[in-house]
Order: sequence, then C-alpha cells, then structure tokens
Amino acid sequence: MTTSEERFKVIPYVYALFFREGKVLLSRRYNTGFKDGQYSVPGGHVEKNETAKDGLCREMKEELGVDLACEDVALEHVMYRLQDEQERIDFFFIIKKWNIEPQNKELEKCDDLAWFSADELPDNTVDYVQVALNRCRENETYSEFGWEERK
Repeated sequence: MTTSEERFKVIPYVYALFFREGKVLLSRRYNTGFKDGQYSVPGGHVEKNETAKDGLCREMKEELGVDLACEDVALEHVMYRLQDEQERIDFFFIIKKWNIEPQNKELEKCDDLAWFSADELPDNTVDYVQVALNRCRENETYSEFGWEERK
C-alpha cells in the first residue's frame, strides 16, 4: 500500500466562460512566464481545501472584480491535459449571470481584457483554450490535450 505522499497528483484549474451576444471574454496573459502575449479565458488554480466552484468564484473576484453565485455557474467542459510533464485537469464553467461588467483587476498579469467573436478567436489564443472552446461549441463535455507526443 502506498502512502498519500507517494500518490499521484493532478493540478486542477478553473476557467470562466463569459459569453454575450456571440462573443467570449478573453484576457491576454502578461508577465506570468506562461504563454505571455496569448489570449485565454479568465481562470486560475484551485487551492487546497477549495472546491472547483469556490476556486472559480475566488479567481473571478480577484481577476475581474465579479462576484459569482454557485447557482449562476455550470460546468461545461473538462479537459485532461499534459503540460510540461505535469498532468492537469481543467474545468471550464459557463457563467450564466454576473453582477457587474468584468474589469481587469490584475494589471501585472493581464494587459488586455476584451470581448471577441466566439467563432473567430484571435490567432494568439492559447492552444488548449481554443480546443476547449471548440469542444464546447460541439457540445462535447470531455477532451484530452497534450498527450499526442506520448503516444
């Protein structure tokens, strides 16, 4: 029997899908050391002892100044992703209702926050985020990304 310290661990992330009038809200990464200069949907890590929905709500308050209620978010897509030899699980949540217009509250990590056509994402959209958005459009609830090199 293995101890809990020896068990395999996966890193969980949460992402917010804000849609309105056929557009999706994207933020351009800046000064983070990961995919800087590329657009992503707002999101971040789930912390220890935090549910995915709680992590999403915390991240959206920190990043966008938006207060979310658990009943106003719905899981849309899950991606199991291999990144830099680390396995990650990404939860993409549709935001059904929000209290104020999202604003960039993390200027040190994001240098643009804008609405883009969900059908025509910028060329510099993070690759796995683009895949997830396409899968959402196709009503697929699960995908895998980054494993092709391993096969």
